[in-house]
Amino acid sequence: MKVIIPLAGKGTRLRPHTHLVPKPLLPVAGRPVMDYVMDDVARLGTVEQVIYITGHLKEKVEAHARAAYPFPAVFIEQPVQDGTAGAVALARPHIDQPVLIIFVDTIFDADLSLIARSDADGIIWVKEVEDYQRFGVVVADAQGHMTRIVEKPTEPISRRANIGLYYIRNWRLLSEAIDHVLAQPPTKGEWYLTDAFQYMIDRGAKLQVADVAGWYDAGQLGTLLETNRVMLERGRAQRPAALGPGAVVVEPVRIEDGCTVEHSTVGPNVTLGAGSVVRHSTLAHSIVGAHARLERAQLHDSFLGDHVTVQGARGAMSLGDHAEFRGDG
Repeated sequence: MKVIIPLAGKGTRLRPHTHLVPKPLLPVAGRPVMDYVMDDVARLGTVEQVIYITGHLKEKVEAHARAAYPFPAVFIEQPVQDGTAGAVALARPHIDQPVLIIFVDTIFDADLSLIARSDADGIIWVKEVEDYQRFGVVVADAQGHMTRIVEKPTEPISRRANIGLYYIRNWRLLSEAIDHVLAQPPTKGEWYLTDAFQYMIDRGAKLQVADVAGWYDAGQLGTLLETNRVMLERGRAQRPAALGPGAVVVEPVRIEDGCTVEHSTVGPNVTLGAGSVVRHSTLAHSIVGAHARLERAQLHDSFLGDHVTVQGARGAMSLGDHAEFRGDG
């Protein structure tokens, strides 16, 4: 089996620090988002090759993947963000067998062992949600096979949201389907992989619909911070044996070794990167990268990149790597 990791076509940036942090490398509870997903891939034990479709900050993504994951890999840049079908199309010269397609801006609890047990033409994983109008939802027949995907329905035709995780056994039909989609006029400038799945279904393919136990989004700041909280509560929390004078920690937190916390309150739901310094501050519900410095700051619901300096700030903020903020607080 081969694995396609599209890092481009679905969007790879989290605003407002768009030009600084590729979404798959955003830290959640001390790890890049994509590391959680790649752990599941490694456990499969049947992966021959991973094809990364990159876009924004390709060199950073490639450097991390080559250092962190043992799989033979190919990196292909998608120069034009023309949609998910366009991204997967770039991988086709390398696809000669069934393929697992994973969009790694989310973390999921999925039973990938289903791949070995299913005889369907493919599998699409979903998560039942209450706010179904925000998502593309999957409609299934009585046998549990997908019949269609409806984008942001106004009526509760289904509450099973498409999470961006697919296994396609019939890879030849998928290739034909992508050709068909790319030959059609784009929708708002993009070609969608889900339209290729619809083409497959219309020609008799059986795509099994499988529910995941958990689905944690990292695509927007609010959901990123919520996912950070969940991962901390699920075992990723840690704190050094000793902190500085006047340090108060409100669990759960992840404070990497080498951090300095003095006369400050950190937590709950905070990840603090290695080598960061927090003095005379409060910090809650936030992610702070490595080697950041906070002084006289009172922050909540914030994302701060690596090597950020913040002084005299209050409230919520989002800053990319090497940014500085100096206020009067």
